[in-house]
Amino acid sequence: MATPTSTARVRRTVLAVPGSSDRFIAKARGLGVDALFLDLEDAVAPAVKAESRGRIVDALNDTAGFAAPTVTVRVNDWTTPWTYADVIEVVSGAGDHIDALVLPKCTDAAQVKALDLLLTQVEQAAGLPVGRIGLEVQIEDALGLLHVDAIAAASPRLETLVFGPGDFMASLGMGGLNVGAQPAGYPADAFHYVLMRILVAARAHGLQAIDGPFVAIRDADGFRQAAARSAALGYDGKWVLHPGQVADGNAAYTPDQADFERAERIMAAYAQATSVGGGARGAIVVDDEMVDEAGVKLAAAILARGRAARLAEGKDA
Repeated sequence: MATPTSTARVRRTVLAVPGSSDRFIAKARGLGVDALFLDLEDAVAPAVKAESRGRIVDALNDTAGFAAPTVTVRVNDWTTPWTYADVIEVVSGAGDHIDALVLPKCTDAAQVKALDLLLTQVEQAAGLPVGRIGLEVQIEDALGLLHVDAIAAASPRLETLVFGPGDFMASLGMGGLNVGAQPAGYPADAFHYVLMRILVAARAHGLQAIDGPFVAIRDADGFRQAAARSAALGYDGKWVLHPGQVADGNAAYTPDQADFERAERIMAAYAQATSVGGGARGAIVVDDEMVDEAGVKLAAAILARGRAARLAEGKDA
């Protein structure tokens, strides 16, 4: 099962930041995202992966900090020659400032367990609290999706499952070159099955589910549509690649104010009705709709999301 921190973190928008770029790291410091990851994988060329580790360590240790409440680092996947050194250097150098490591292209539970074991040894050697740094795992191909249930149960450090649409599209041979966009010619949602499969595995193990990026950074309508689809399913958030996507992303994964207020009414009315003084009723009518225990669970989920997004205090981002 997930650690308590996994449900406490808000991840409506998760910003990808190339670890090889001082400019992008500097721009990311003040952005109003819920989380960000400093990348050592796809956004960093092989020739500069090693030097980018030091740049990320320096960025994490910089007293300027990041506005994002959750800061993570994406290491390279286990099929590459870089994973081991990524973990050793970054966690040893700046583990106090890392909330989680992101493992890309995960295909089975053994890869999660290997990262957990390595991370434990690095924490011990560096004098860090063992187990504090969480894990986020990307499902990016057919094999990873096939093993997603075992992956979701592989480590108590796990906090999120993340859909990686680009590699997944390539893995299946989908048409189209725009990562995260619907392939042309298919009349329905080509990502529905994979999104639901990841979501079910995540929820069964108490994890968050995060949608992957939409790379057409100037296509605001396309981004909003993609975010709306996964938000409607129940996803907690989405990766963003550009500051222009942040406001739309935060909005997509924040409950509507009217729904939030209705959920409050449902919870209050149901608590009164089920009490002895209220008649101990198990089903009531709120806003002309029947509400029973199932409806209360839906209301509670909306309230939890809204409060995490600070709707209750009127501070929605």
